[in-house]
Amino acid sequence: MKRFIFFLPLIIFIIISIFLLIYLLQKNDPKNPPSALLNKEIPKFEVKNLFDDKEVITQENLKDNFILLNFFASWCAPCKVEHKMLFKIKNDLNNLLLVGINYKDKVNDAKKYLQNEGNPYSFVGLDRRGMVGLEFGVFGLPETFIINKEGFIIYKHLGPITEKIFNEEIKPLVQ
Repeated sequence: MKRFIFFLPLIIFIIISIFLLIYLLQKNDPKNPPSALLNKEIPKFEVKNLFDDKEVITQENLKDNFILLNFFASWCAPCKVEHKMLFKIKNDLNNLLLVGINYKDKVNDAKKYLQNEGNPYSFVGLDRRGMVGLEFGVFGLPETFIINKEGFIIYKHLGPITEKIFNEEIKPLVQ
């Protein structure tokens, strides 16, 4: 029994090492986790317009267009880093409709943020309780999805979109 206790740390170390090796061999990127929704139809949802609560958008409104769906918040520092890039995307890709979903934010803070920084979105939905984000599997902001004309998610990016990501990953999907 004493020998077993003596070798227990070594056994635990070997088990952890095996799991780490398996993970590394799968080439998973912890910064970009896989999405269960990739290549699937977008979830059903309905959000009110941030600026006009009588106007709503649903998954049905997003069909027949290439959509960049971006979850953001006024309190999100990486969202602020990404914000200028969204204007570049809007200007460079006329066939891409930008839809923002304001996630778990105060209405006045979100409006003030977009008034001060500019509004790159064609529509801004309000997800105050995070239920739409939950349907999309959002767990970090900003989080961006590209949706094709048939309503299928063809791309997901967690974190701010950079020039490199835009040119190498997003542009080829929508041109």
